[in-house]
Amino acid sequence: MTIARGPLAERLAAERDERRRIGELIHDGPVQSLAAISQMLEAAVQATAAGDAVAAGTILVRATEVAREASADLRELVDGIEPAALHDRGFGAAVRELADRVGARRAVQIDVDVDAGDALGDGAQVGLYQIVREALDQAVRRGPPSRVEVTLRPTSSGGAELVVADDGSGERRREVLDGLAERAATINGELRVEQGESGGTSISVVVPPSAAQR
Repeated sequence: MTIARGPLAERLAAERDERRRIGELIHDGPVQSLAAISQMLEAAVQATAAGDAVAAGTILVRATEVAREASADLRELVDGIEPAALHDRGFGAAVRELADRVGARRAVQIDVDVDAGDALGDGAQVGLYQIVREALDQAVRRGPPSRVEVTLRPTSSGGAELVVADDGSGERRREVLDGLAERAATINGELRVEQGESGGTSISVVVPPSAAQR
């Protein structure tokens, strides 16, 4: 599953896909949360006007919880656009930080073994980090799995192979896999997907030596 494109076409396509992805994440996450908060605040005002302080207090507590969740979603979105840890501490630390954050929020065990990624070029690191982020997001949303394993190994030819495997039962949507394939293509990578009949999905991206050091 490889896509041949020129450098400019690849960059423009990647930018377009990134804008689309960010727009969808904002709409499906923070925008929906803000709409819910607005409705809850209106309900709290009505309850207060009716003299029902208990109901108003219950609604405000829930509104506060939703606001915190929206804030966490926005922080994760911003970090995904420009992951500071990736530039400051390297690929391995950035992926572990991402896995810890996602695992804690979704109550999923995520095992990470990707320190070999620190030897890759900047372009390969950024592309593979984004693939890990999107694969984890889809795994916890569609599964949900109880465990996810993220590994990165050098290949015998001098390239690298990233694998994100989960034990969730949810089927991955075709458009999601197509999006991952497009992102892999921007670093000349090949996406492979295996889905078990009884559940579990393994997503791997093989990056050739020439792209691994970019």
